[in-house]
Amino acid sequence: MKHEPTPVLPGRRRWFAAAGAVGAAAAAVSVLPVAPRSSVTEAPTPTPAPRRGGGYHASAHVQRYYDTTRV
Repeated sequence: MKHEPTPVLPGRRRWFAAAGAVGAAAAAVSVLPVAPRSSVTEAPTPTPAPRRGGGYHASAHVQRYYDTTRV
């Protein structure tokens, strides 16, 4: 009995070639030098501390949440 190999579909070959090309492109991009980012942006100015100590206060939306959790 003679064994004939199954034919390879050209679409499958094209898919593997494209996958290899994408892999090669990813490898090439990963070794490229990266331009340093400029750190010219200014730091945000801190907000002043509240006069009476500030801290936690139950605002309207927090109070509404507390009302929904009561049993």
